[in-house]
Amino acid sequence: MFDQILNMVKEQMGSHPQASQVIPAEHADAIHHEIAGAVENGVKSQAASPGGIGSMLSSLAGASSGSPVANAITGGLMGTLTSKFNLPPAATGAIAAAIPGILQKFAHKTNDPNDHSLTADSILGSLGGGGNALGGALGGLF
Repeated sequence: MFDQILNMVKEQMGSHPQASQVIPAEHADAIHHEIAGAVENGVKSQAASPGGIGSMLSSLAGASSGSPVANAITGGLMGTLTSKFNLPPAATGAIAAAIPGILQKFAHKTNDPNDHSLTADSILGSLGGGGNALGGALGGLF
C-alpha cells in the first residue's frame, strides 16, 4: 500500500505547482516519503475506526482542506516537515493544501473496479491481516 500512496504523492506534488516549487530538490524524495507515511498512517487509523473501510473511503472521496481526515494527517505532518527539513510555514501550507487531492486519488483508486492495485482487502491486510487471518488463527484453536 505504501508504494501506491508514494506514487500518488509524487504525482500530486508534481501537478500542484505551489507545493512542488517549495520542496527543496535535495529533500524531495525524503519529503515525499514523509508525506506518504503520514497518509498511510492516517488511512490505517481511519480504516480501523468505527464505520471501517466503507466510512473511511466515503470520507476520503469528499476530502477537502477542512475535512477531519485531511486535518488529522496534516496536523502532525506539518510539524515533522518543519523540524526535519526546516521548511517555512508557506512551504508546509502549500504541501498541506495538496493532501486532500492525494486522499481523493486514494479513494478513487480504491473504488475503481478496473484497478486492483489498491483495494479494500489490501487496506484490511495492511492493518494486520484483516478478518481472514484472525478467523484462520481462531479456527486452528478449535
